[in-house]
Amino acid sequence: MREIIISGNEANQRFDKFLAKYLNKAGKSFIYKMLRKKNITLNGKKDDGASKLAVGDVVNIYICEESIVNFTDAGTSSNADMYKDIAYEATTQLDIVYEDSDIIIINKPVGMLSQKASKDDVSANEYIIRYLLESGQLKENELSTFKPSVCNRLDRNTSGLLVFGKSLKGLQEMSKAFKERTLHKYYICLVDGVVCESRRIDGYLKKDEKSNKVEIVNSHKEGYDRIATEYIPLGDNGKITLLMINLITGKPHQIRAHLAYEKTPVIGDYKYGFRKVINNMYRERYGVKSQLLHAYRLVLSDGKSFVAEPPDIFLKVLQGEGLDKYLEK
Repeated sequence: MREIIISGNEANQRFDKFLAKYLNKAGKSFIYKMLRKKNITLNGKKDDGASKLAVGDVVNIYICEESIVNFTDAGTSSNADMYKDIAYEATTQLDIVYEDSDIIIINKPVGMLSQKASKDDVSANEYIIRYLLESGQLKENELSTFKPSVCNRLDRNTSGLLVFGKSLKGLQEMSKAFKERTLHKYYICLVDGVVCESRRIDGYLKKDEKSNKVEIVNSHKEGYDRIATEYIPLGDNGKITLLMINLITGKPHQIRAHLAYEKTPVIGDYKYGFRKVINNMYRERYGVKSQLLHAYRLVLSDGKSFVAEPPDIFLKVLQGEGLDKYLEK
């Protein structure tokens, strides 16, 4: 027999949904059979699985321990060890911009995935879970029914603000805010060419999953999503411009592809930056190996604002090109 006390991250969901996560290798028919036979109870009573769980509720599973283990592969010590054994020793050096009981915001470095792209990938999600386990903010057994998760995404080689839900409340609220666009996301980037005026550009985007590349057109086509990007030039040196981007919609590769479509590609962007000779020049001069695009500022609906310092290579180019004076703080 196993007894489970419902925590805040497990509350406010249907009982059967919770059981499907906890006994994730058991079929639905088995779970409902156990409920009917009172082999699984809620607060000592029979339940059909439709009840909404509350903090402090007691779930009793009257099944032998061996069977319970066979019906679950999450939340065991081996699962937690997967995060502990991640070969990334800098988890204690994560650049944490803000943290409270519900969310954590980091300054993601270039090269780190926001989420897994394949089974064997290690992403920011795994690093954060390891950090929470090591700091005692997350218990191993909680991983069976709730995993802290990323609320927004950045391309692997785009740096900047990445938000995680530490609690179910934080995950739900921040994911909703990103989806409903009740917060504002501002990026900075360096583009080839001189941009003199602020502008909102609209278009339509479609991603080819095989090539992992998007196409942009200026009129509606079947299968294309509407996009809107607003940019404000902060300063230029006669060759390149530092832009502040207000991301109105948030589609894959939107900023990079949209700016390239406007003939002002992001410096260091070899996927969409068609002026390869320019990118190679900045690579040789400063060591630029990826797009100089950074998720710089996040403003929540309550007015809270967070800023992430650009990476060293970005600052190096700004200083070398005499544009660091234009960077807003």
